[in-house]
Amino acid sequence: MGEADLDAVHEIEKQAHSHPWSRRHFADSIAAGHPAVLLLGEADAGGPDIVLGYLVAMPGFEEVHLLNITVAPGYRRQGFARLLLDALVLWSRGQGAHQLWLEVRQSNAPARHLYERYGFAEVAVRKGYYPVSSHQREDAIVMCLPLDGARP
Repeated sequence: MGEADLDAVHEIEKQAHSHPWSRRHFADSIAAGHPAVLLLGEADAGGPDIVLGYLVAMPGFEEVHLLNITVAPGYRRQGFARLLLDALVLWSRGQGAHQLWLEVRQSNAPARHLYERYGFAEVAVRKGYYPVSSHQREDAIVMCLPLDGARP
Protein backbone atom coordinates (compact mmCIF):
# COMPACT_ATOMS: atom_id res chain seq x y z
CA MET A 1 0.00 0.00 0.00
CA GLY A 2 1.30 3.39 -0.92
CA GLU A 3 0.17 6.98 -0.83
CA ALA A 4 -1.49 6.60 -4.26
CA ASP A 5 -3.76 3.86 -2.86
CA LEU A 6 -5.10 5.78 0.10
CA ASP A 7 -8.21 7.24 -1.54
CA ALA A 8 -9.43 3.78 -2.59
CA VAL A 9 -8.49 2.25 0.77
CA HIS A 10 -10.20 5.01 2.73
CA GLU A 11 -13.36 4.65 0.67
CA ILE A 12 -13.53 0.94 1.52
CA GLU A 13 -12.77 1.72 5.16
CA LYS A 14 -15.75 4.11 5.33
CA GLN A 15 -18.06 1.52 3.73
CA ALA A 16 -16.86 -1.33 5.94
CA HIS A 17 -16.73 0.19 9.44
CA SER A 18 -19.00 2.22 11.69
CA HIS A 19 -15.93 4.02 13.08
CA PRO A 20 -13.43 3.95 10.20
CA TRP A 21 -9.80 4.88 10.32
CA SER A 22 -9.10 8.28 8.81
CA ARG A 23 -7.01 8.61 5.68
CA ARG A 24 -4.38 10.09 7.99
CA HIS A 25 -4.22 6.86 10.06
CA PHE A 26 -3.20 4.97 6.93
CA ALA A 27 -0.74 7.66 5.83
CA ASP A 28 0.87 7.72 9.29
CA SER A 29 1.21 3.93 9.30
CA ILE A 30 2.91 3.97 5.91
CA ALA A 31 5.19 6.82 7.00
CA ALA A 32 6.13 4.85 10.13
CA GLY A 33 7.16 1.91 7.95
CA HIS A 34 4.44 -0.42 9.21
CA PRO A 35 3.60 -3.25 6.83
CA ALA A 36 0.54 -2.16 4.85
CA VAL A 37 -0.60 -4.68 2.27
CA LEU A 38 -3.24 -4.58 -0.46
CA LEU A 39 -5.06 -7.56 -1.90
CA LEU A 40 -5.89 -6.70 -5.50
CA GLY A 41 -8.18 -8.25 -8.06
CA GLU A 42 -8.33 -7.76 -11.81
CA ALA A 43 -10.87 -5.28 -13.11
CA ASP A 44 -13.13 -6.05 -16.03
CA ALA A 45 -12.09 -4.88 -19.51
CA GLY A 46 -8.51 -4.13 -18.54
CA GLY A 47 -9.30 -1.34 -16.09
CA PRO A 48 -7.25 -0.62 -12.97
CA ASP A 49 -6.96 -3.34 -10.35
CA ILE A 50 -9.71 -3.50 -7.72
CA VAL A 51 -8.81 -3.31 -4.03
CA LEU A 52 -10.40 -6.41 -2.50
CA GLY A 53 -8.92 -5.88 0.95
CA TYR A 54 -5.95 -4.68 2.96
CA LEU A 55 -4.18 -4.95 6.25
CA VAL A 56 -1.92 -2.81 8.39
CA ALA A 57 0.29 -4.30 11.09
CA MET A 58 2.88 -3.05 13.54
CA PRO A 59 6.00 -5.05 14.30
CA GLY A 60 7.33 -5.19 17.84
CA PHE A 61 9.98 -7.17 19.64
CA GLU A 62 9.37 -10.81 18.64
CA GLU A 63 5.69 -10.04 17.96
CA VAL A 64 3.44 -8.36 15.43
CA HIS A 65 0.21 -6.52 16.16
CA LEU A 66 -2.53 -6.54 13.51
CA LEU A 67 -3.94 -3.02 13.53
CA ASN A 68 -6.47 -3.20 10.70
CA ILE A 69 -7.69 -5.92 8.36
CA THR A 70 -10.58 -5.19 6.05
CA VAL A 71 -12.18 -6.89 3.08
CA ALA A 72 -14.33 -4.69 0.85
CA PRO A 73 -18.02 -5.36 1.62
CA GLY A 74 -18.79 -6.76 -1.84
CA TYR A 75 -15.99 -9.33 -1.59
CA ARG A 76 -16.53 -10.81 1.86
CA ARG A 77 -16.99 -14.51 2.64
CA GLN A 78 -14.72 -15.57 -0.23
CA GLY A 79 -11.59 -16.38 1.77
CA PHE A 80 -9.82 -13.06 1.23
CA ALA A 81 -9.41 -12.28 4.95
CA ARG A 82 -7.80 -15.68 5.44
CA LEU A 83 -5.48 -15.00 2.50
CA LEU A 84 -4.45 -11.69 4.07
CA LEU A 85 -3.86 -13.44 7.41
CA ASP A 86 -1.77 -16.11 5.67
CA ALA A 87 0.43 -13.39 4.17
CA LEU A 88 0.79 -11.64 7.51
CA VAL A 89 1.70 -14.87 9.32
CA LEU A 90 4.38 -15.68 6.73
CA TRP A 91 5.79 -12.16 6.91
CA SER A 92 5.69 -12.18 10.72
CA ARG A 93 7.55 -15.48 10.93
CA GLY A 94 10.13 -14.09 8.52
CA GLN A 95 10.65 -11.19 10.92
CA GLY A 96 11.29 -13.61 13.81
CA ALA A 97 7.96 -12.93 15.54
CA HIS A 98 6.70 -15.51 18.01
CA GLN A 99 3.18 -14.13 18.41
CA LEU A 100 0.57 -12.26 16.38
CA TRP A 101 -1.82 -10.06 18.39
CA LEU A 102 -5.08 -8.29 17.57
CA GLU A 103 -8.14 -6.68 19.11
CA VAL A 104 -11.63 -7.28 17.76
CA ARG A 105 -14.97 -5.76 18.73
CA GLN A 106 -16.83 -8.02 21.11
CA SER A 107 -19.91 -7.73 18.86
CA ASN A 108 -18.04 -8.68 15.67
CA ALA A 109 -19.04 -12.35 15.63
CA PRO A 110 -17.95 -13.06 12.02
CA ALA A 111 -14.43 -11.74 12.64
CA ARG A 112 -14.13 -13.51 15.99
CA HIS A 113 -15.21 -16.76 14.37
CA LEU A 114 -12.64 -16.32 11.58
CA TYR A 115 -9.85 -15.64 14.08
CA GLU A 116 -10.81 -18.60 16.26
CA ARG A 117 -10.92 -20.93 13.25
CA TYR A 118 -7.53 -19.59 12.22
CA GLY A 119 -6.05 -20.50 15.61
CA PHE A 120 -6.17 -17.27 17.59
CA ALA A 121 -7.09 -17.61 21.26
CA GLU A 122 -8.92 -15.06 23.39
CA VAL A 123 -6.55 -13.89 26.10
CA ALA A 124 -8.04 -10.70 27.55
CA VAL A 125 -10.74 -8.05 27.35
CA ARG A 126 -10.05 -4.34 26.94
CA LYS A 127 -13.01 -2.58 28.55
CA GLY A 128 -14.48 0.30 26.56
CA TYR A 129 -11.84 0.09 23.83
CA TYR A 130 -13.99 0.85 20.78
CA PRO A 131 -16.38 3.78 20.29
CA VAL A 132 -20.02 2.97 19.61
CA SER A 133 -21.50 6.46 19.92
CA SER A 134 -20.54 9.71 21.58
CA HIS A 135 -21.61 8.25 24.96
CA GLN A 136 -21.04 4.52 24.58
CA ARG A 137 -18.04 2.28 24.16
CA GLU A 138 -17.62 -1.40 23.40
CA ASP A 139 -15.18 -3.93 24.80
CA ALA A 140 -12.42 -5.41 22.66
CA ILE A 141 -11.43 -9.03 22.77
CA VAL A 142 -7.64 -9.40 22.72
CA MET A 143 -6.55 -12.43 20.74
CA CYS A 144 -3.16 -14.05 20.17
CA LEU A 145 -1.83 -16.52 17.64
CA PRO A 146 1.40 -18.34 18.56
CA LEU A 147 3.68 -18.46 15.54
CA ASP A 148 6.24 -20.97 16.80
CA GLY A 149 5.41 -24.16 14.95
CA ALA A 150 1.82 -23.06 14.31
CA ARG A 151 0.43 -23.53 10.83
CA PRO A 152 -2.26 -21.32 9.37
